[in-house]
Amino acid sequence: MVHHHRASPLLHHNQQQQQGKGGDALLLMLASFAFASCLLLLLPTSPAFSAAMDDLLQQLGSTRCGQELTPPAPCSAVANGTICCDRTAKRTDVCVMRGDVRTQPRSNSLLLLLPATNSSSAADERIRPYTRKWESSVMSTIDELRLRAVPEAPGASSRCDVRHEVPAVVFSTGGYTGNVYHEFNDGIIPLYITARRYDRNVVFVMLEYHDWWITKYGHVVEQLSAHAPVNLANDNRTHCFPEAVVGLRIHDELAIDASRMPGSQGIRDFRQMLDDAYRGRIKVLVEEEEEKAKAAAEAEATSKWHPQETTDDKPRLTIVSRNGSRAIENEAELARAAAEAGFQVDLLQPRPDTELAQMYRVLNGSDVMVGVHGAAMTHFLFMRPGSVFIQVVPLGTDWAAENYYGQPAGRLGLRYIPYKILPSESSLYRRYSSDHPVLTDPVTVNANGWQVTKKVYLDGQNVRLDMPRFRRRLREAYGHWAAQRRRQQS
Repeated sequence: MVHHHRASPLLHHNQQQQQGKGGDALLLMLASFAFASCLLLLLPTSPAFSAAMDDLLQQLGSTRCGQELTPPAPCSAVANGTICCDRTAKRTDVCVMRGDVRTQPRSNSLLLLLPATNSSSAADERIRPYTRKWESSVMSTIDELRLRAVPEAPGASSRCDVRHEVPAVVFSTGGYTGNVYHEFNDGIIPLYITARRYDRNVVFVMLEYHDWWITKYGHVVEQLSAHAPVNLANDNRTHCFPEAVVGLRIHDELAIDASRMPGSQGIRDFRQMLDDAYRGRIKVLVEEEEEKAKAAAEAEATSKWHPQETTDDKPRLTIVSRNGSRAIENEAELARAAAEAGFQVDLLQPRPDTELAQMYRVLNGSDVMVGVHGAAMTHFLFMRPGSVFIQVVPLGTDWAAENYYGQPAGRLGLRYIPYKILPSESSLYRRYSSDHPVLTDPVTVNANGWQVTKKVYLDGQNVRLDMPRFRRRLREAYGHWAAQRRRQQS
């Protein structure tokens, strides 16, 4: 049996009837909220008072009337022997299979085996388990998985080569994998959202399996699953599960909606998970460096990744350097200005083969991160809440810089300081006349499509910072650090 979830006029009608029956309760709830709001405005705040109000509002929000106004998410309850597919979201499809679920690698399928007498529940679904379903170009590169509910043939072999007592989560590591923004936004964070509720009692079944992906994100995967992952394409054994979730849930750009998570876990909980994931590896890195330091004291001083520890009471500022497009042409001048502003300066130059634990170690120990808009800005996730993220925003990238990195950084608890460059700070200023739309009207230029944006503004410009102007951002960042420090000391 297959359940598809889409908007239904009948459901709307039933909700109206239920709302009518609970009208008095609704009015009471609204009056209570109004009363609570007035209290919040008129009464002095204190920890005890705030806690009491939080409890009151939580109780009001969990009333029966509130539950009727907020129906459960599609496929949140799935009967045994059933395939339920939620195709209501813009970003992703998610199907849930419950019962005797079996992998069938040769046909790129998952089977839900039903009793031989239950032919009425037979079903056939297809899904590409990747979180960008609105992008047909990339979705066409994702392997399609077939989900079938079929009656077990009389006398047929029902052998399970590997029987698992925990559910499976099935997803693809294809698509835009190779770009760190997409790896986190389309993969790692949705994997956290989908799998966290199982408390590591889950098996990951992967399409388009990549050994390098497992090497890169293995520490994170181990925080989400206590079991070895399954490479569906290269594992011809029949794996059997009591349940399978096919596809990953996604909330927003580099974001987690705590109201939709068990235990109200949010993006800060995700970052704590990253702390847990990399703690052991970072300890090993420190021990290795200490051993090298005994043999060669200068090794630590020349390390690109972690300069020698200093006893100076200075905040640490890390410049995330770019090679190629959107590079800071006067990066050395930026480093000198940051040092003059009172910072200890590190230069981080990530490469495709850079170990994430190394980057996590540097940024987790930094008070300020500075970089130009691009995929590497995803590493703001490695910064401690309360630290500062300065994003240099090139021409034509305002919307993407704000939505992909600025707003998510704020939700993580960072102090976000955008630095929108002037046309004169762009290398495009040397290629176009001062009144050219590329310089004066990037919105209109971007309206010509993504390929134009990519060619002109993403691949076609570098920046040369106006240092007197940028120093104001450095002073703001230093002031924020100093204020944080005073609060901690008091």
